[in-house]
Amino acid sequence: MRFLLALLWLCSAPAADFDWLIRNARVVDGTGNPWYRADVGVRAGRIAAIGKLDSATATHVLDAAGRVLAPGFIDIHTHIEGAIEKVPGADNFVMDGVTTVVTGNCGGSWPNLAEAFARLEKMGIGINVASLIGHNTVRRQVMGTANRAPTAQELARMQELVEQGMRDGAVGLSTGLIYIPGAYASTEEIIALAKVAARYGGIYASHIRDEGAKAIEAIEEAVRVGREAGLPVEIAHFKIDNRRLWGASTRTLALIEKSRREGVDVTVDQYPYDHSSTGITILLPEWALADGEAKIKERLADPSTRARIVREMEGRLKSLGHKNYSYAMVASCEFDRSLEGKTITEIARARGKRGLKNEIEVVLEIVGRGGAQMVYHSMSEEDVVRILRHPFTAVASDGGVREFGVGVPHPRSYGTRARVLAEFVRRRGVLSLEDAVRKMTSLPARAVRLKDRGLLREGFAADLVLFDPDRVQDKATYRQPHQFSEGFDLVLVNGEAVVENGKLTGARPGRVLRRQ
Repeated sequence: MRFLLALLWLCSAPAADFDWLIRNARVVDGTGNPWYRADVGVRAGRIAAIGKLDSATATHVLDAAGRVLAPGFIDIHTHIEGAIEKVPGADNFVMDGVTTVVTGNCGGSWPNLAEAFARLEKMGIGINVASLIGHNTVRRQVMGTANRAPTAQELARMQELVEQGMRDGAVGLSTGLIYIPGAYASTEEIIALAKVAARYGGIYASHIRDEGAKAIEAIEEAVRVGREAGLPVEIAHFKIDNRRLWGASTRTLALIEKSRREGVDVTVDQYPYDHSSTGITILLPEWALADGEAKIKERLADPSTRARIVREMEGRLKSLGHKNYSYAMVASCEFDRSLEGKTITEIARARGKRGLKNEIEVVLEIVGRGGAQMVYHSMSEEDVVRILRHPFTAVASDGGVREFGVGVPHPRSYGTRARVLAEFVRRRGVLSLEDAVRKMTSLPARAVRLKDRGLLREGFAADLVLFDPDRVQDKATYRQPHQFSEGFDLVLVNGEAVVENGKLTGARPGRVLRRQ
């Protein structure tokens, strides 16, 4: 009889009001407005209530004890293709408070988004993923790496591929105009493709054609694409990467302001570091990289062509304000891991070689053997701070999902959000806490048109991060990057904890976010 009564009581016991109830939080809601104190209830993957919830019940109840509760951070600029498949939990991102990433940047995306999205949904992922459709990917499918304009038929085929990507859920078109084959494309080609993305409500996200001596012209080109194609523009990792031009961010930011006054919706993103990271092939002239690996090797094997490449590399280095390649460090080199963590200058000297020509030979050898990912000290702290402070700058990492301990990648993949909060909010006071959160939540959500994320608001997706602003800290460095950020105590993705008590849970509640 007692067993029956107990069973009846259990069956009639009222269900909890919420799945999660976070009490006594300092809510920084993502708008940029001042924080306020409230309780927040989460139910069925959504923010169900915000306010004074004293009598509410929940499956999980947590006293925030005055810590900050904010929307989960949205990284508008990432490169996760081929990596999230290896680490589906995206551990380095969630430990830095990130709940959503946008990939497919700089012109490179999964070639078939429908297949990629289905693959992610089948295996389960720890973060939400949206993607752009990449111009370089599309052009390579149609034209390889040919250094010429497309025929009418080729352009039509590229438009079809962009349209298919948008139908599959891409949030826009991306370009990488310093990379091959995007560097060979005219502005008119890009506009023709951007018009397709515009018809589906997409954006234009661009790694512009130059970030130094010709940055003004490159920004003007991106703005022209937005104006003529009729879609918002998002300029990637905004920077000045030429030592001779450090400080010129005053002029480039002024141009963005002017464009906005003229009615073009332009925003930018930035990682809060003075080192960049990309492949080693950007050190070579663009023409030398056309038509595939066999042709590149043929050029390097021809003495006169190789000599021309060397001369142009010397000239470019001088134009950038560098005397040698001590600013260029190998981050990842699959054919020789011993090179990782060393600059080109250090590699040459370890072989008993000195002088710029010997360093160029090291670069060409690495390119000829398969290439490498690099870290470049190319920016000034002054420009970084000026750009970060500007109201239309979103914080992004330009990073990827990392296999812990593999290579010597840029620390931005591990510590971007924690660095903003620790270095630029707490220590230097460059940003207020509320504005820093806005730059990592509602601003990127607005730029990519994610309608139910980026704000801590009733009815929005329950992507949330709880942290102590006095304790949050990035740990990753250039020499020792594989270190998770500290101070993010709870991270919810669609209402499920992926980080709890500062530890990974192994949960994979992430979703593919198709264009809405």
